[in-house]
Amino acid sequence: MSRRRGLTQEDHELWSRVTRTATPLHKGARHPQPTLPPKPAAPPAIRQPVETSFAPPAGLRIGAASGQGPRGHDFARSPADALAEQSLRMDHKTHKQLRRGKLRPEARLDLHGLTLAQAGPELASFILSCKSRGMRLVLVITGKGRSGDPGPLPTRLGALRHQVPHWLHRPPLSSAVQQVVPAHLRHGGAGAYYVYLRR
Repeated sequence: MSRRRGLTQEDHELWSRVTRTATPLHKGARHPQPTLPPKPAAPPAIRQPVETSFAPPAGLRIGAASGQGPRGHDFARSPADALAEQSLRMDHKTHKQLRRGKLRPEARLDLHGLTLAQAGPELASFILSCKSRGMRLVLVITGKGRSGDPGPLPTRLGALRHQVPHWLHRPPLSSAVQQVVPAHLRHGGAGAYYVYLRR
């Protein structure tokens, strides 16, 4: 291993004494003065850890009751909660029948097993096709997402279940869709949506 070369303070003093007593070979020549290595910087001060305690925000419910995953990792609102907060844009009586599963969908689309990249165009094609044929109520099945142990990291189960309502409320589908409602248990429950189309 090569050692880092440099003069210590003692070496520097010794070299100075030697150069004062030495006679140069050539007139006018000077002995080179060694340079001292820079002094090492003082080590940074060590910060003492600050004790903090984490408390969840007031009103945040942790656990299955808040629509989270099996271990309570998903702090986002469930799609059903988000849809329930939207204003009603259809007839109240029809909406009530729809929520009770009394109305029968005229067509259905099953997105099970598709990736988000595959499901987006499939959904758009289906909705626009049903609208052009004059249909009013269709069913979109997303599935609830994989179950099982999500591990220690936060996960969101059911990517399609979360993404489909967003797609339905954005162009070009927003002009064809009047209301999106979570499906009744007989039509798929939390893993499906009723999509009520405009005339």
